[in-house]
Amino acid sequence: MRWDALRAGSPAEGEPAAPPAPMLFEQRAVTRTFDTPAFRGMTFFEVQARSIINRVPDASRVPFRWTINPYRGCSHACRYCFARNSHTYLDLDSGHDFDSKIVVKVNAPDLVRKELAAPKWRGEHIAMGTNVDCYQRAEGRYRLMPGILAALRDAANPFSILTKGTLILRDLDLITEAAEVTDVGLAVSVGCADTGLWRELEPGTPSPQRRLEVCAAFSAAGLPCAVLMGPVVPFLSDSPAQLEDTVRQIAQAGATSVTPIVLHLRTGAREWFFRWLCEAHPDLVPRYRALYRRGAYAPAAYQKQVTEQVRALARRHGVGRGAPRRTARGGPPRFAPPAARADGPAAPAPQQLRLL
Repeated sequence: MRWDALRAGSPAEGEPAAPPAPMLFEQRAVTRTFDTPAFRGMTFFEVQARSIINRVPDASRVPFRWTINPYRGCSHACRYCFARNSHTYLDLDSGHDFDSKIVVKVNAPDLVRKELAAPKWRGEHIAMGTNVDCYQRAEGRYRLMPGILAALRDAANPFSILTKGTLILRDLDLITEAAEVTDVGLAVSVGCADTGLWRELEPGTPSPQRRLEVCAAFSAAGLPCAVLMGPVVPFLSDSPAQLEDTVRQIAQAGATSVTPIVLHLRTGAREWFFRWLCEAHPDLVPRYRALYRRGAYAPAAYQKQVTEQVRALARRHGVGRGAPRRTARGGPPRFAPPAARADGPAAPAPQQLRLL
């Protein structure tokens, strides 16, 4: 694999010396498989990462500068995941390998604590769950997040978490403790409440309703939780009835806000999504090719239409009314664009969020 050339140490006898390169991992990966229903068919590469708090490239149009990603690859297996192409950097493919070959940075908690304590660190906001989900199924076995959260809490370092996983509730006490000393932003991702479409598009995730139960649990604990309504999938989850049903359930879960994100199809995700689309909904392929003919993002007019519909529905259903208004010092997650609330001023014209 590509990372074999990106390690500390000398090459084995008879092997040519690798050219100098940034080293991702300290030692060769330990490969594990687990014969349990949750992990059957999956391979885990346990690695020692060289760094864990990563700076976002300046070209990325996101409202945060630093991320923590304890995993690479994701068992959620979302057909559209924008992070798929990152697996090709490791000589793995962006399709099935991304879903089933997971890189686990087993030293992540210790690295977080070390890097937060470094003199050069300035205590900036750190976003988690913006590349692959830090609460995917592997986290149930590896339990990296409790150590990461404890380090952030002890350093009083602001952070946010975006997830489709219900496992985050395991760490409710740690998150509550962190919210007492620093800014904490929480959000769950629910693109559509349609369970039939969920099974097609996001086969490895908890159901939309279970994710909204996470939002409700945080709200009950006094922790504001937003909903990233993404992606809204053209011609599959964007009907007026579907949008209304989803926003209604988001409001009932006590979300502080709802932010719609229209499907974007970057390299890696585009090919995998179209492969699925050709099999599951071949009649939609020409419409998708026309809608995304100019690149990864849907036309601005379509994005604006969806955003305005969701904003009106949020007002109608009272999104944000009665939801907790604060963490100890916090507000809505910092990875989200302007959100729709029932009682707030109108947000500016939408701009497609461009994640890592």
